[in-house]
Amino acid sequence: MTEIRKKTIQGLIAGDTFVVTRTFTESDVNIFADITRDYNPVHFSERFVAAKNFHGKICHGLLAAGIITEIGGQIGWLATGMDFRFKKPVFFNDTITCRFTITSIDENDRAIAEAVYKNQNGMVVLEATITGILPNAQERDILSQIT
Repeated sequence: MTEIRKKTIQGLIAGDTFVVTRTFTESDVNIFADITRDYNPVHFSERFVAAKNFHGKICHGLLAAGIITEIGGQIGWLATGMDFRFKKPVFFNDTITCRFTITSIDENDRAIAEAVYKNQNGMVVLEATITGILPNAQERDILSQIT
């Protein structure tokens, strides 16, 4: 059981922060393109990205943004909204760290979180605000029984 899941079972509070890191490869981009059918040349053509003044092919924005689904999945977060602000491109083989912080939780387990994504050089590449519903006590009990 992950630390994120363990903390969720104990009960989440505003201020709880989770960090996940992932390196994105060309293979990841190819798989994501096949699933989404997004074959934008910024992901596949060196000539096209050079014309855009990038130094290499870039990952799909939603592929990089999807790091939060690892955190949300471990929490059992039911997303109701996601607002992404893409700051800089994520290039193949960049290592991205997502810092996800719950900023508020109301009496109905509705929550807001902020996520900041940085590359291996410490540059912010993406920011996000996520809204959703956290697991209630009964659901947390069920989570405790899932291995």
